[in-house]
Amino acid sequence: MRRLLLILVLASWQALPWAGESIAVVAAAGSRLDKLSLDTVKLIFKRKSMVNAYGDRWIPVNLPPAHPLRRIFSLAVFDALPEDMEEYWNEQYFQGINPPEVLSSEEAVLRFVAATPAAIGYVRQAQADARVKILLRIPSTGDLGEPP
Repeated sequence: MRRLLLILVLASWQALPWAGESIAVVAAAGSRLDKLSLDTVKLIFKRKSMVNAYGDRWIPVNLPPAHPLRRIFSLAVFDALPEDMEEYWNEQYFQGINPPEVLSSEEAVLRFVAATPAAIGYVRQAQADARVKILLRIPSTGDLGEPP
């Protein structure tokens, strides 16, 4: 079933005008960080890593669950679609941990990340501009790995 979902999401991704672009995980241009690993990004967005190497509290932001980029990001990072993460976030909520804030568009992510120290988000690589620094590039074509 996961394989079918991955195929459907990738097929819809390929139909978009920005198909094939990498996903850029970004922080403010002035961030002291230079790069992040995929494992670190996973921990940040699952709210398992709350503070960066400089002691600043991470502020991860997501796109809406139905946004194609969010769906590809979720598959690449968590091996799950956003709706598959609902149970996880319900459990976290009862431990006092909220999911990342959701912003309406890539432009909103860029503006927020650029203006907020320790914020981290993701956009299409082509959208990343001088306001932000790319900390990780995630391939958006078939290199998302095998579903469990």
